[in-house]
Amino acid sequence: MNDVLERTRAQGFAGVRLVQAAYHNRSLSLYSKLGFVVREPLAQLQGQALGLEIKGFSVRQAEERDVEACNRLCRAVHGHERNHELLDAIKQKTASVLSTMMVVFPEYATSIGFFGHAVGETNEDLKALIGAATSIAGPGLLMPSRNAGLFQWCLNRGLRIVQPMTLMSLGVYNEPAGAFSAVDHLLTTGR
Repeated sequence: MNDVLERTRAQGFAGVRLVQAAYHNRSLSLYSKLGFVVREPLAQLQGQALGLEIKGFSVRQAEERDVEACNRLCRAVHGHERNHELLDAIKQKTASVLSTMMVVFPEYATSIGFFGHAVGETNEDLKALIGAATSIAGPGLLMPSRNAGLFQWCLNRGLRIVQPMTLMSLGVYNEPAGAFSAVDHLLTTGR
């Protein structure tokens, strides 16, 4: 782990985040001793894609013309953008955005799953993105359990908790400008 942290310092990264299995006391102790700070309790959720359309929301595949609007929202929520991840997801055709009559809102998802992220202004935005996903990628979706409204909505639609996890960070960490809705990273600004 020290070698990994040294590489991040050598590359000039201001902060490092990781997700730790909450039941694993030794890894929690190790990361804490290395200076990582617990930021958010998470639940790893698994299940089938919901295949839902939320009334009043339209979800479409993201395009390169959407990138700046998506980055603006990510900067407002996180304090930084995830431009490269978003562009990669657009090329892989896994990224989606909310739109209505061709007016694009910046709410987006690179994918719904463990290694994707999504940003929205409200829980309703995120419900639309999660509901429209054609799959839940990787080993599941990480959901901050403190966002009771979205967390319960997912559970009530058949997603199940596989294990508790913990988001931790070292160095610069911008507390999201609102409540987390899911990670890596589904966020809302709290509106």
